Amino acid sequence: MASLEPDRTTPRSSRRGRRWLLVVGALVVAVAVAVAVLDLTSSPAAPMSPLPLRPAGETALPGDSSRFDYASLDADRGLLFIAHLGASEVIEFDTNAHRVVRTIPNLSQVHGVLVVPTQHRVYATATGANQMVTLNEDTGEVLARAPTGEYPDGLAYDPRRDTIWTTNETGGSETIINATSGQVRGTIALGGEVGNVAYDYDSDRMLVAVQGMNDLVAITPDTLKVTRQLSLPGCEHDHGLAVDPDAQLAFVACDGNAVLLTVDMRTWQVLGTSPVGKDPDVVAYDRNAHRLYVAAESGTLAVLDLAGRQLTLVGLDHVADGAHIVAVDPNTHHSYYPIPVGSDGRPALLERVPV
Repeated sequence: MASLEPDRTTPRSSRRGRRWLLVVGALVVAVAVAVAVLDLTSSPAAPMSPLPLRPAGETALPGDSSRFDYASLDADRGLLFIAHLGASEVIEFDTNAHRVVRTIPNLSQVHGVLVVPTQHRVYATATGANQMVTLNEDTGEVLARAPTGEYPDGLAYDPRRDTIWTTNETGGSETIINATSGQVRGTIALGGEVGNVAYDYDSDRMLVAVQGMNDLVAITPDTLKVTRQLSLPGCEHDHGLAVDPDAQLAFVACDGNAVLLTVDMRTWQVLGTSPVGKDPDVVAYDRNAHRLYVAAESGTLAVLDLAGRQLTLVGLDHVADGAHIVAVDPNTHHSYYPIPVGSDGRPALLERVPV
């Protein structure tokens, strides 16, 4: 019997395309023509260049060759938690021993995953159930399930208030949940489809990419009020987000037009724009190396180095099909890429080291 549950496993670009086709089916031909004209008149994409990385290993992962989503690393313990969206499970991987520790099942269409080492807990968004699930980092035991808004995706941790912020992508909101008890503390509506969320410890505020409005907003956690809002001209559908608390910079990936914006969090101004791979998704920042990784749905990885307050693209190349997730270890500077199909046809985790 066919499931009546909505399909939440397809890439974001495909989901957006399907929704538009349902709404404006009669205009498909006109849209296609317009896109073709835009392609002819737009500036060319950045040329591919070698990545400043070399292969350091490939390890088979359990499960089928369905979509992976986010990954999160406890660097001190060497434990990497990978959301296997298509299999509705989280894979725990020991990066020191290069082996799978366990799989944690029954996390319906899991998208986001976030390990908080100080809590010895892992948080995951079960998108198929509109829940955030709290897990014991040591045992994989489910400790709590909390309701969220529609389509929970990315996660961030506020250590000052011990709360997890869950991005409800199509719900256009953030759900705030107590990290210890798993109880919902509040919800804030943002007026449009939302991308990722990040906490800036220096300014004590949450940043959210409101991709439905092409805005970046700042929220005061105590009042749950939007205190700053920045329009992002030249950015289409801002989704990926990372922060450098030392330089007070935010890095915003725009998956609609394959660019990365650098935003000054002190002046709330855009400092620069960098090309990245088509359909950028996950952004990971190595704070110790001042290096940014932007993984794209196209399997293309962009590596950018920060000097002063400016980013320089130092490599742009195809890693593997499905390599739209990246996690980086700030201690060893190794980076990790779960992919649905490795060299032997099974799911795999790729490992890269700087050169």
